Amino acid sequence: MSVGTSSAPGAQRTARPPAPRPGDLAELGIDPDQLPDGLVVADEHGRVICFNAAAARIAAVPAGQALGQRLETALPLEDLEGRRWWQLTDPYGGLAIRVRQPERNLLLPGGREVLVSARYVRTEPTGPVYRVVVTLRDTEARRRTERSHAELIATVAHELRSPLTSVKGFTATLLAKWERFTDDQKRLMLETVDADADRVTRLIAELLDISRIDSGRLEVRRQPVDIGAAVGRHIQAYVAAGQSADRFLLRVQRPLPDLWADPDKVDQVLSNLLENAVRHGEGTVTIDVTPSVSPRERENGENAATSVTVSDEGPGIPEESMNRVFTRFWRGSKRGGTGLGLYIVKGIVEAHGGTITVGRAPGGGAEFRFTLPVAAPAYLT
Repeated sequence: MSVGTSSAPGAQRTARPPAPRPGDLAELGIDPDQLPDGLVVADEHGRVICFNAAAARIAAVPAGQALGQRLETALPLEDLEGRRWWQLTDPYGGLAIRVRQPERNLLLPGGREVLVSARYVRTEPTGPVYRVVVTLRDTEARRRTERSHAELIATVAHELRSPLTSVKGFTATLLAKWERFTDDQKRLMLETVDADADRVTRLIAELLDISRIDSGRLEVRRQPVDIGAAVGRHIQAYVAAGQSADRFLLRVQRPLPDLWADPDKVDQVLSNLLENAVRHGEGTVTIDVTPSVSPRERENGENAATSVTVSDEGPGIPEESMNRVFTRFWRGSKRGGTGLGLYIVKGIVEAHGGTITVGRAPGGGAEFRFTLPVAAPAYLT
């Protein structure tokens, strides 16, 4: 980085380079091209002396072309109202107490949006500007997040509209014409209202789970869990609801290690995986519960985990979709539902310190396998 002694545009005093301080990039052995964000540095004359690889990528300007140019030429930024940013901010003139420009959205030529912040380096307080340091960040990651949030809001609004419309319609009808309906008709309408209320409650619970997963605040209250018995209860519920008992095959390899997990959240995982297999799969739904090796314990080979595999004999999941199964809103080839279930399942399993994978079952269908490490509650550790 070159050092100059000429006065900066608008400055009245000679700029002297500040003494090197511990932590400088050169002292740390870091090349500016290794930085993840765009870095642009202009000298006391307003000419670019550093234009790293990330800046070249974001601005679509070769570093060799930018070096030596005036800052406003190398980075012709405009605000969202079309005003030239460097003329508005005037980094080398204006108030001598300014030290920075906070991050804001600006536009590059062609309308590409970037996040820009700037720091004014002075030789002394209120002295002339010796360096202008500009950082650039691509907005694509933020745009993806915003699109995801917008899609979540749209999905929730759509999913809520149907049951709430039903609830409102039936309750309004019952209130207005109660005497005209038989007891059986009233019971049917109230059962529909009750089912729709449960649907709304489940959706709200999903939203709360997503919020906790995204913020890392999903709490796991560990208790002893007999996961084989838990699977058996889910199978019995499906049989009671009309599914054939022959459709399910439960195989438990004993002895299993003692498992400490959150029983409600384990039930949530099992419910989602079994529902997917029953609704979207075909043939026999096979559930294997086996002792396994926790990824953290592979060195000593101890059975420090329990694995549950749920597979079916349906068409399975296309290979190109395997890496999207646990993302938000993935619904596969069949529509219906919010597409949030498997995203929540993955979050719950990982909150337990476990892993979950998806693949193709021996019978050709989908196969989900999750592994929960053996753990104890905090008061026993």
